[in-house]
Amino acid sequence: MIDIYGDLNNKDYLPQISETELSDDQVLVELSAIKKRLGNKVVVLGHHYQQDDVIAFADITGDSLELARKAAEIKTAEYILFCGVHFMAETADMLTGESQKVILPDMRAGCSMADMANRREIDVAWKYLTECTSEKIVPITYINCTAALKSFVGEHNGSICTSSNAEKVITWGLSQGEKLLFFPDQHLGRNTCFKLGIKLEDMVIYDPRKRFGGLIPEEIQKAKVILWYGFCSVHQGFTPEHNKMWREKEPDRIRIVHPECSFEVVQGADLAGSTSFIVNQIKSAKPGTKFAVGTEINLVNRLSKEYPHLDITSLSPYQCLCTTMYRIRPRWLLESYRAIEKNLPINVIQVDEVTKKFALKALDQMLKIS
Repeated sequence: MIDIYGDLNNKDYLPQISETELSDDQVLVELSAIKKRLGNKVVVLGHHYQQDDVIAFADITGDSLELARKAAEIKTAEYILFCGVHFMAETADMLTGESQKVILPDMRAGCSMADMANRREIDVAWKYLTECTSEKIVPITYINCTAALKSFVGEHNGSICTSSNAEKVITWGLSQGEKLLFFPDQHLGRNTCFKLGIKLEDMVIYDPRKRFGGLIPEEIQKAKVILWYGFCSVHQGFTPEHNKMWREKEPDRIRIVHPECSFEVVQGADLAGSTSFIVNQIKSAKPGTKFAVGTEINLVNRLSKEYPHLDITSLSPYQCLCTTMYRIRPRWLLESYRAIEKNLPINVIQVDEVTKKFALKALDQMLKIS
């Protein structure tokens, strides 16, 4: 696979606009002008967790599933600027045409969850797990992972899922075999499986930091779902105490959380669902409805501004910020536009053909299911 992340000590892969070259206001003015000049040649995709000053330049916004679908529909733009993190840009590259280029404005925009599983670790785990049981294991990966892991799932006839379609994909997976290997986010896997009626005692955690994942063969044979030891650092910030605080302080405030939160947080909330679910619940709420939202703070603040007739605040009194998403800034978006205008695009994301072949198989399976 091509090393899309590059050498982080190589200036070609790092933002080049000096912090003092332009003021923030000047960046926004020039960015507006260059976006207008290049027109439909460039499409900007923006994930919900981005800052407002980045979302302002997005042609399409959404969560991982929405942006994956929209990327596949883009046929005429020569360049797709993906304001998200690296695994999302990889997905866009695999779904867009051969003549189109996907660009990540800052190559350092990664994902701590995605980094908690790599292909070598998954291969080791798969060998051990399949040797421990004669029952068929179906691999399901959350979309928050590298193309290499998506490819692994395609090679082994599994599927990718998002937080929006996890129930459908896991239901499909259980119809294809007796057990699931779900990675890299244990919380989404546990919360979704429990919602589908699978008991907690039928789920075990494979921890790649431990010998044999910390599991003996008997535990694997007994389990229905094997969860990878992975999590989202943002959603780890929400605790059962936050639910308790709002329940006691304002019992009429609806506590709505993302399923990447821990099992205890999800069980203590009033509602739980994907980013799109959270947005739609708020969008359809009656005036005066109060929400405490357990997800990334940029989205929470944006929703509060967009729906002033509602009372929206974070579930946590501390800012739960996606610091890697935060790396995408207007000045790096401007740098990407400048490079395109010079016909010298930088930070182009490319997935090699072998990886792409099997990763697309898994992506197609997901889109078919959902």
